[in-house]
Amino acid sequence: MTTRRGIYLLGVVVLCAWVLVPIWLIAANALGGQALIAAWPKPLVPTQMSLDTLRVFLAIEGVGRALWISFEVAVLCMVFSVALGLPAGYALARYSFRGANVFRVMILLTRAFPVGILALPLTVGFIRLGLYDTALGVALMHTALALPFAVLVSASLFQAIPRELEEAAWVFGCTRLSAAWRVVLPLAAPGVVATAIFAFVISWNEVFAASVLSARNRTLTAYLLAVLADSPLTYQFAGGLLLIVPSVGFIFLVRRHLFAMWGIASR
Repeated sequence: MTTRRGIYLLGVVVLCAWVLVPIWLIAANALGGQALIAAWPKPLVPTQMSLDTLRVFLAIEGVGRALWISFEVAVLCMVFSVALGLPAGYALARYSFRGANVFRVMILLTRAFPVGILALPLTVGFIRLGLYDTALGVALMHTALALPFAVLVSASLFQAIPRELEEAAWVFGCTRLSAAWRVVLPLAAPGVVATAIFAFVISWNEVFAASVLSARNRTLTAYLLAVLADSPLTYQFAGGLLLIVPSVGFIFLVRRHLFAMWGIASR
C-alpha cells in the first residue's frame, strides 16, 4: 500500500511539474527582464521582478485591441459550442435512430482534417458573406473545432443521468423540454462547464485559422505571430504570459463546478 501511494504521489508531482514549470519559466522570463532570460541556471525565486515589460508590451499599438478581440472570439465560441453541442448531445443520448453510431464517428472524423483544409475554403465563403476579418467569422471557425468535443461530452453526460428522473418529472406535469431544463441540465452542469472551458481555451490559443480568416482585426495569437515574431524575447515572453493568464484565471473561477464533476468538495 505504501509503494502504491508513493507511486501515486510521484505521478502527481511529475504531472504538476509538467504543467507548472513551463508556466513559471514564461512568467519569470516575462517579468525578470533580459538579464534573467540570459541567466543560467535560472534562480528558483527571481529577486528582481518588474511589470515594466508587461506595461511596455500592452502599450504597443494594436495589442490591446487584439486582446479584446481574442476575448470576444473565445466567448462567442464558448456560447456557440454549448448552445449547439448540448441539444445534439441530448438527442444522441435520449433518442435511438438508425445510424447513431455512424453519426458519432462522423463527428470525430471532423477533427481528422487539418485546420488548413477548413480555413482556406471558408476564407472564400466568408468574403462572400461579409464575415471575413470579423470576430464572428473567426468564432464560427473555432466553434467548428470545439463542437465535436462538446457534442460527445454532452452525450456522455446525458447518458449517465437516469431517464427515470425525466419520466418522474413528466408524471408531475413537466413537458419534455421543461423536464430537461429543470432536472437534467442542473445535474449535467459540471460537464457543461468543462465543455465551455474547453471551447474557450481552444479559441483563445488557436492561431492558424485566426491568421487566415483575419487581416486587420486579429486575435492576440495571430497578432503576435504576424507582428511580434521578430521582437525581443522579453516581449515574446510577455505575450505568452498574457495568453496564459486568462485561461488559467477562467479555469480558477469555475473550479467549483469542475471539482463537483469528480465529486471533490471545493472551499
